[in-house]
Formats: sequence, structure tokens, C-alpha cells
Amino acid sequence: MTPLIAALAAYLLGSVPFAMISSKLFGLADPRSYGSGNPGATNVLRSGNKKAALLTLIGDAAKGWLAVFVARHLELGDGTVALVALAVFVGHLFPVFLKFKGGKGVATAAGVLLALDPLLGLATLATWLLVAYVSRYSSLAAILAAAAAPLYAMLMHGGNAQTFVVLLLALGLIAKHWGNIQRLLAGQESRIGSKKKG
Repeated sequence: MTPLIAALAAYLLGSVPFAMISSKLFGLADPRSYGSGNPGATNVLRSGNKKAALLTLIGDAAKGWLAVFVARHLELGDGTVALVALAVFVGHLFPVFLKFKGGKGVATAAGVLLALDPLLGLATLATWLLVAYVSRYSSLAAILAAAAAPLYAMLMHGGNAQTFVVLLLALGLIAKHWGNIQRLLAGQESRIGSKKKG
């Protein structure tokens, strides 16, 4: 029962919508009502409020990190830790508190990776920062960082349970960015810092 309870707790933690919380705290519109409609930090940034976007980013990353950190601190075993890592990520993507329509999971996945292995997390984050800096596309940075993460994990740890979870996170991230991929190919994707339309 312990793995199931741990996974459920992680899922509920992942479901906490920091984009909604920060928007309410700063008196902003529902982030689902403008820009990409995604309840995440990049879309909150389109409101023009950098503090709200930063709070969203930190909150979403922290919940991913906290779930894995607690599972490891309680010595629940590698299998349960991997399950918790996946559950908190799924909670963000499909949150019960938002009728299962959540964010794309970039910050939460980053928090999970940093907790699983700080070096892996930093390598993936560095990939995101480099691509985002050069291209100014948050979505492209997320897609390429997600694709790189399993490769980094394989090089660092081989084909263990942790690497398999990282692969699942990467596939989930890329799948959630399918619309972004199409807009990138069509030259219609919004760049980082672009304001909300209308």
C-alpha cells in the first residue's frame, strides 16, 4: 500500500495549480483565458507580471522537487521514488483541481530531475537555458531539453528505473508540446516575453 499512498500524495501535490494561485495573488486574469491558455509560468509571463511568473515557476518546480525529496528522505525504495516522480508530474499535467487540464510540466519536470540527480537536473536545465537564450522560444527549449534528458540519464546511470522515468517524463513533455511543435514549424509560435493578445 505504501507505493500507492505515496503516488496518490504526489499526484495531489502535483495538482496544485501555482499559475492560478499566483494570478489570484497578483490580481491577474485566469491564465487559461489568454496567450496559449496554458496554466504555466511562460503563459503567466505574457500577462506582463514577472513576479507572478516567477512565483509560478518556483512553485511548479518546488512541488516536483519536494515530492521526490520526501520519498527519498523516507527511504521508500528506488521503485517507489520513481513512481512518485512520475505521479507528481502527471498531477501537474492532469490536475484534479483543474478538471484534469493542466500545464505542460516543464518546471515540475525540472524539479523532479533536480531531486533525482542534481547533475542530471542541471545539465537538462542548462540545455533549456541555452536553447531559450539563442532561439527565444520556450517551447523549443523545453522540447530539446526533454529529448536530451533521457540521453543524459543513460550516460550517467545506465538503463535503470530512474532513467526509465526520465524517458517517460520526456515523452510526456514532448506530447504536451505537440501544438507548439506545429506552430514552430509554421512560424507562428510566440517568443519568450511576448505579451498576451487582445
